Amino acid sequence: MNSTKISNYLCLQGYLPILKDWKKSTMPQKTLVCLFFLLLNLAVFTSDDGFTFNGLTGANLTLDGIASITSNGLLMLTNKTKRMKGHAFHPSPLHFRKPPDGKIFSFSTTFVFAIISEYADVSGHGIVFLVSPTTDLSNASPGPYLGLFNAKNNGNSTNHIFAVELDTIVTSEFKDINDNHVGIDINSLTSNSSHTAGYYADDTGSFKNLTLISGQPMQVWVDYDGEEMQLNVTMAPIRMFKPRRPLLSSTIDLSSVLVDPMYVGFSSSTGSVLTSHYVLGWSFKMNGIAQALDYSKLPSLPVLQKGRSKALDISLPLASAALVLMIVGAAIFLVRRRNKYAELLEDWEHEYGPHRFSFKDLFRATKGFKDKELLGIGGFGRVYKGVLPTSKMEVAVKRVSHESRQGMREFVAEVVSIGNLRHRNLVQLLGYCRRKGELLLVYDYMPNGSLDKFLYDQEKPALDWNQRFRVIKGVASGLLYLHEDWEKVVIHRDIKASNVLLDNELNARLGDFGLARLYDHGTDPQTTHVVGTMGYLAPELARTGKATTITDVFAFGAFILEVACGRRPIEANAAEEHVVLVDWVLENWRRGTIGETRDPRLGEDYAVGELELVLKLGLLCSHPLPAARPNMRQVMQYLDGDAPLPELSPTYLSFSVLAMLQNEGFDDFIMSYPSSVHPSSTLSGGR
Repeated sequence: MNSTKISNYLCLQGYLPILKDWKKSTMPQKTLVCLFFLLLNLAVFTSDDGFTFNGLTGANLTLDGIASITSNGLLMLTNKTKRMKGHAFHPSPLHFRKPPDGKIFSFSTTFVFAIISEYADVSGHGIVFLVSPTTDLSNASPGPYLGLFNAKNNGNSTNHIFAVELDTIVTSEFKDINDNHVGIDINSLTSNSSHTAGYYADDTGSFKNLTLISGQPMQVWVDYDGEEMQLNVTMAPIRMFKPRRPLLSSTIDLSSVLVDPMYVGFSSSTGSVLTSHYVLGWSFKMNGIAQALDYSKLPSLPVLQKGRSKALDISLPLASAALVLMIVGAAIFLVRRRNKYAELLEDWEHEYGPHRFSFKDLFRATKGFKDKELLGIGGFGRVYKGVLPTSKMEVAVKRVSHESRQGMREFVAEVVSIGNLRHRNLVQLLGYCRRKGELLLVYDYMPNGSLDKFLYDQEKPALDWNQRFRVIKGVASGLLYLHEDWEKVVIHRDIKASNVLLDNELNARLGDFGLARLYDHGTDPQTTHVVGTMGYLAPELARTGKATTITDVFAFGAFILEVACGRRPIEANAAEEHVVLVDWVLENWRRGTIGETRDPRLGEDYAVGELELVLKLGLLCSHPLPAARPNMRQVMQYLDGDAPLPELSPTYLSFSVLAMLQNEGFDDFIMSYPSSVHPSSTLSGGR
């Protein structure tokens, strides 16, 4: 380092002003001074920054969102509030880089956390330890984005965020491995590496699963070796020694990720299920091992359920005969009074406990199924809005008639199985209830209702192109999960705008699985009824009666044309050349005017390339020949820009879909179908 470089370096560090006669100093004097200040600067950067909090009282954390410190010292990142986020950061920034080469220091942290949900098997997203250049994450989204990123910046290298996620929801968009995993994230929620939550036993080496939403406190260790660039993530139940084998071990160069200085902290978010995320204790150390937490000083978690009173157990056997008679009389009165709440419950249903709702709760939730709570009428019955009396959770309750008990056990098993689906673009089926001649299905409530109202109801605001494109990608992602990413193949069989619901942020949720049937992967699914809605039915269904994933693709093609064009797949009252939407779009493609088929309500504010992609993809998915259609994984690749749409010409789709349907015997039905009046009608009641 020559004299000029030394001078420039000291200027940058702010030390040069203390040297009055720098230019007059000899070279040895300048060298000694520079070495002194370099060592001083290095000492500042290599200071053993660290802290330990056994309970977060007095930690003076920087909080935002709904995060708070409870009176007994719990860091409560979320507080059973839907679709919210919470952040907590150590107030002082830390230096992670060594001057002058900029290598990353080693660091170590450990913390104890707990996730408490109102349900035993469903949670509202997870918790994240993160290192961030800022404490301002106000633009981040809740839900699957965990309060870290949003749809626009997820994956951007400019985020400069390193995180370890403890995630409880499967989000196929982020390639999550399951709904109970630990992941290492760099600038994105698509983890560099991930593993099912748990630990490796020191004695046997076997893997022991841990359930993140068990409500039990667990400990996590995150250790980074700056020299070896080795990151280890370990977890275990509280009070257990740190396992020797880490859960995750990965070689990661953080030099391009961490800037200087950085903040360390936590982020969490909720979805539609009321969930609380807690941190009980936290320790951090730069250039060393984080100090062990003192378990005896950690605060207690809130009590979830109160045990039965022992006094009651003692007093009941001693009750007088008169009191017993009074109780019996009151019981008889209550039984008579509550006959209106009577429901069917057979022995085989006890195994579905968490998925079974009482009719009384649903009756009260919907205010007695009053008309003013009616959300809509579909092919299977009426749907009501409700608020569960205990949890105050908003739900949608669908009343489905089931006069016959034949196959009911199989159907309920299917309903419960579908209830295990977890995807951000599917409406969550929470459970069911059976009463006399009806089945009640309980779903997560979607505040913005169905998509078709935004397309056709002139009183609703028109969706702009970005919102429509996000809806299309969302439905595609949900279908990919149903077809390929879940343990069973689920064929929806009734994809249409009225079955796509919008949450409070206008994200698409594919709903109404009343027509869906489950099949193991690799089987040949068949049905004896043509089930679905005209205009979305693949031509081969009339011939074979066989529903497959590729018939779902046909319906998806009709759906995305509907979203882009603002027109239903079949308009019986339209001019002859406009009856079938696919034919009309295809004809405009031949003329070179395919862009003119867009919804007029879009105006001129739209992405030309994306619109053309959607229109051509809709035609490809709606091809009358099943073998010509892509699968949903290919569809997602086209929409994400990961693969180019095949080079097609209008002649590839040259024969008329309407003619194809006529050949299959649908001619009279098509021309008499009142699609513009009753878009939710179906050909069959299904089950």
